[in-house]
Amino acid sequence: MKVKVIANHLGEGKFPTFLKGTEVKKIDKEICTHFLNWWGCEINGYATYIPKHYVSDGKLTRDYNPTELVQKVDDILEVKEIAYAWFIATNEEEITGWIPAEVTVSIN
Repeated sequence: MKVKVIANHLGEGKFPTFLKGTEVKKIDKEICTHFLNWWGCEINGYATYIPKHYVSDGKLTRDYNPTELVQKVDDILEVKEIAYAWFIATNEEEITGWIPAEVTVSIN
């Protein structure tokens, strides 16, 4: 699915990819009230957010990189996956990351 960005998105910095099985600490199910099913947590010393289904028994169920795409209005993205009102998408420079669905519209 292709989407167009309708509001600038600055992201929250770059993160490494954390491998499946990595411990997820300090899970806070209340901190991310704007986006349901997202939890605040710490992974390898990095404070971040995570979709709840990426964690089981305190460990990652899959490889995970929380880096968000930095995009501006009218950028076009290819959506690869949807997780609770956020997309994992690839931009025209072939960079992949997260972006909230609310700052995009479908152009299919």
